[in-house]
Amino acid sequence: MPATLEQPASETARPRSVFILRFVTTVALWSVALAIAFSGYEILFWLLISVFGLIALLEFYRMLDHAGLPNFKIIGLICGAILLAGSFHYFSTIGPASSYDFELAVLLFFLLTVFTRQMFARLRHDEPLRTMAYTLFGLLYVLWLFNFITKILYLTPRAANGIVTGQFYVLYLIAVTKFSDMGAYLTGSAIGRHLMSPHISAKKTWEGFFGALGFALLCSLALFKLMPGHLSALTWTHATVLGLLLGFAAVIGDLGESIVKRSTGVKDSGGMLPGIGGALDLIDSLLFTAPLLFFYLRLVIRVA
Repeated sequence: MPATLEQPASETARPRSVFILRFVTTVALWSVALAIAFSGYEILFWLLISVFGLIALLEFYRMLDHAGLPNFKIIGLICGAILLAGSFHYFSTIGPASSYDFELAVLLFFLLTVFTRQMFARLRHDEPLRTMAYTLFGLLYVLWLFNFITKILYLTPRAANGIVTGQFYVLYLIAVTKFSDMGAYLTGSAIGRHLMSPHISAKKTWEGFFGALGFALLCSLALFKLMPGHLSALTWTHATVLGLLLGFAAVIGDLGESIVKRSTGVKDSGGMLPGIGGALDLIDSLLFTAPLLFFYLRLVIRVA
């Protein structure tokens, strides 16, 4: 959710109606995503993730275009689609290990493709290096990070009837992340006084930051209390640590996109979502919370 950690409403906060519209749109979209994840139709979940991921990547490249920054958007989108499709196939049918090998192969293919494409473009000072760097960064920042949601879905073993069980961790991820966004906005709007990163955003405050951590922590503990059997890999300690870590990562994700928008001179990544902006504005905080949850489950709790 964009534009979190706001200052007081009397100074710079958006109108309440905008917040309500943003909140309703966010809840509706992620409710659809979770409904698909719990429906058992895995291909539909992959299609949803792929559509949002590719639209977000296109928005990123268009922001670069707005600032006159060179990029190979078509190559980036093609390689992104291959990455999403291949990763889904390997995770859903074979397992995590082969998926990692596939992702490395795609990144190698992507590098070779970008360098080959540059051979047929003009050489003008450092423009070739900037073109390749911006193109690669877009793929890694948007699609590679966002694809960790799919990985979380398949991280835990399937049930005896073959149904995936990771959808409860996807629910956990989205809920904690979005509660962090909401807590940042509400707390910052109500009592925000001290600017956090004025060179990035004049609206983000330290009060909003601690509000994000508090809301994320409460959501994490509440979800573990409500469905401990479905989040069996967690303990109260893990739920506490993850609540704080995911709340922090959500703030960093929001700030990260703010850096991109400030650098390219745009207000929102797009205009397809009422009250939110673009697809990248919707998923920005998830770009860091998803991989953090995945690696916490893999390396700390040692799931799968």
